[in-house]
Amino acid sequence: MPQLQASLPMYNLPEMAAANAAFWAALAVELRAHGVKGLPAALDFARPAVPARIGPDTLFSQTCGYPLQTIYDGQHELLGVPSYDAPGCEGPNHCAFILVRDDSPFHALPDLRGAVLAMNSRHSNSGMNLPRMLFAPLAGGRPFFRTVVETGTHPASMARVAAGKADATSVDCLTFAFFQDHRPDAVARLRVLAQTPDSPAIPFVTSHATPPEIVAALRGSLLRLAADPARTGVLGALRIRSIALADPAVYRRLLDYEREAACLGYPELA
Repeated sequence: MPQLQASLPMYNLPEMAAANAAFWAALAVELRAHGVKGLPAALDFARPAVPARIGPDTLFSQTCGYPLQTIYDGQHELLGVPSYDAPGCEGPNHCAFILVRDDSPFHALPDLRGAVLAMNSRHSNSGMNLPRMLFAPLAGGRPFFRTVVETGTHPASMARVAAGKADATSVDCLTFAFFQDHRPDAVARLRVLAQTPDSPAIPFVTSHATPPEIVAALRGSLLRLAADPARTGVLGALRIRSIALADPAVYRRLLDYEREAACLGYPELA
């Protein structure tokens, strides 16, 4: 049996390590109280945001909704979806922000035609899928940007824009909020030009190989954790207002965005 892993890789600045660890510790208390054994002692802080797969060792993680429908299809079970307290969030939904330098000449989306876009990953909902839908009506079936540079991470994309090495990027609104909380100097030269269509927030997941009784325990423990007034501070440190069960049908809407962009002649963010 593989050694089980727990991680929270989506919002994982080193400055947030203590808050993420406290969340896992509180969840582990709930799980142990309901008979779940063999839990990871600590979070895996090295797990990438977009791993090669959601393997059978993944007991608990948080994964972007778009790759759940594409490269991770059939590899996961949804556990719950957080509602966040941050600009761009509404209930269990969030969006991405189109960010530009504060001194740039861009003041509306059409101004970015022919610009350089920094993108974290082709597999990203906030970095690729949502802005693809946003720019599709403007593109007219042709490439909209001069160049799209894949950087690997949202922080790297924001750094390129702040340094003048790219004109714009699309970043998950929570990532931007956490940078404003913990690294305000890194985003001080950036401003929000626009926001994308909304999207279900990034869910908590487990491997499809996790036994059904453990899946049920994980879901129940997340709900109990979110409902416990004594844990308000644990959730608040991660800007979490509440946690609800996640509906798989809601996440399939992200493929509707993909299809709509393709119907407009813009199948790739370009």
